[in-house]
Amino acid sequence: MARMEGTDLWTYRDPNLAGEDLTGFGVEAADGSIGKVDEATYDVGASYIVLDTGPWIFGKKVMLPAGVIDRIDRENEKIYVSRTKDQIKSAPEFDESRYRQEDYRRELSGYYGEVGYFDEPL
Repeated sequence: MARMEGTDLWTYRDPNLAGEDLTGFGVEAADGSIGKVDEATYDVGASYIVLDTGPWIFGKKVMLPAGVIDRIDRENEKIYVSRTKDQIKSAPEFDESRYRQEDYRRELSGYYGEVGYFDEPL
């Protein structure tokens, strides 16, 4: 197992996702459903999804680096991530005024890079 760091954390494991609209897809944490995709980006080395947790965490939005996505089930419109509900619940809240800034992504990298380990990218 290798730890995901740097730009790998912000890169989709599946390179075929570029440009695919994931908005509205359900998100499944390692231990169950956690919300829906509000936004997805495909910037090289800076890709992410914005997750709206809805009522599960009282409408909190969080930004998940693309590297935490394990797989996508296009037929059922579900995204599976390698984080638990509690890890997502404890994540820094989405900051709409800073989310495109590199220092904000660095802060998130520190959080997501510390709370889990991943298999090598596919």
